[in-house]
Amino acid sequence: CFSSQVIFRALSPPYATENPYSVEAQALLRITNLRVRLLERQGCPCLPASPAPQPPPSLHYAIYDFIVKGSCFCNGHADHCIPVAGFKPVKAAGVFHVVHGKCMCKHNTAGSHCQHCAPLYNDQPWQAADGKTGAPRECQSCKCNGHADTCHFDMDAWLASGNRSGGVCDNCQHNTEGQHCQRCKLGFYRDLRKPFSAPDACKSCSCHPVGSAVLPLGPRTFCDPSTGDCPCKPGVAGPRCDHCLPGYWGFGAYGCRPCDCARSCDPHTGDCHSSSSSDVTWHNEAPPFQAVLNESEPTWGWEDEQGFSALRHSGKCECKEQVLGNPKVFCGMKYTYVIKTKILSAHDKGSHAEVSVKIKKVLKSTKLKILRGKKTLYPESWTNRGCTCPILNPGLEYLVAGHEDVRTGRLIVNMKSFVHQWKSALGRKVLEILKRDCN
Repeated sequence: CFSSQVIFRALSPPYATENPYSVEAQALLRITNLRVRLLERQGCPCLPASPAPQPPPSLHYAIYDFIVKGSCFCNGHADHCIPVAGFKPVKAAGVFHVVHGKCMCKHNTAGSHCQHCAPLYNDQPWQAADGKTGAPRECQSCKCNGHADTCHFDMDAWLASGNRSGGVCDNCQHNTEGQHCQRCKLGFYRDLRKPFSAPDACKSCSCHPVGSAVLPLGPRTFCDPSTGDCPCKPGVAGPRCDHCLPGYWGFGAYGCRPCDCARSCDPHTGDCHSSSSSDVTWHNEAPPFQAVLNESEPTWGWEDEQGFSALRHSGKCECKEQVLGNPKVFCGMKYTYVIKTKILSAHDKGSHAEVSVKIKKVLKSTKLKILRGKKTLYPESWTNRGCTCPILNPGLEYLVAGHEDVRTGRLIVNMKSFVHQWKSALGRKVLEILKRDCN
């Protein structure tokens, strides 16, 4: 017999029901060795019958043509392949159709067979393309804010995000850190004038080695990562903690000491200024550390700071404790906001004072949209003569009822405001008055 054929196919028809990139199909398609065994000669039924006996035909037989067809294996992430490194074509007559083994990967994949994601595209697990629907199943980029060249997939991060993001950036650059290089390292702060993706978005802290305080985190001094302001020792001021507060003197290793006279004294010698016309009396003790932790914006100058804080001034005006009495009187004040807030710090801006707070609960708001979180109160009744009523001490929680300045978007506190240290019973009573009597 001549021209007989033996055909072997890795996948049986119909092929349309198969996804060639599925695990099951690849187990059949990825053939690396094909062995043909010649066992015995078969009879040839196509020869005509002969009446005369003939000598037995030769028992030799052979394969005269052997064709193997295939394609490079790219998991559905490439259209063609190229020669691997070191490939040398064989010089011979005729045309050779060679299947090369290195895929030209697409869909943000990499590898000889596009079998993994490219270095910065590991935010989701790698998948082969869907050969049945045609979906490419591209690798997704990690969110590294421009501060990393590679990332890796982390299953714990993937599960914690609800199967949305599992990329962890490798070797964050430009003094950043975090899963997505999303924050400045300790000892650096964010420069708000530049986008965070800029290489110089994180600036080195410039805290004064003498005037800045060492935080419990370790032996080094770290500034506020959002503003660059440094934690100051008692009686010390400035974003860098490099000079004494007004009313203090003797800048040194233990901070600054309070003046023994009204208003202020020579910051180097402590001698009282005879020309001072102010009659402000200062406490003869340094303020607590929390009161001098500077959180003001870098754009404000510190030369004219008067040191507004109820912890630093004595009562030049008498602050009477307020009592919640007749509900009609409370409602008659027509307060436009009532909040529960924690006092963070107080600052003098020269022309006015600001109190940084953290709003924990909003009992009432009128025209301004007040949300929980950090906010600024503007105490109109505070003056550089030492009057700081109503008292708002850093670290304590208060119930504050006051008026909104819709034009400027500010929450105003003055002598007409209701300010009282927070108690759960007080909060419930005020809320009941607001619902029952002030409508």
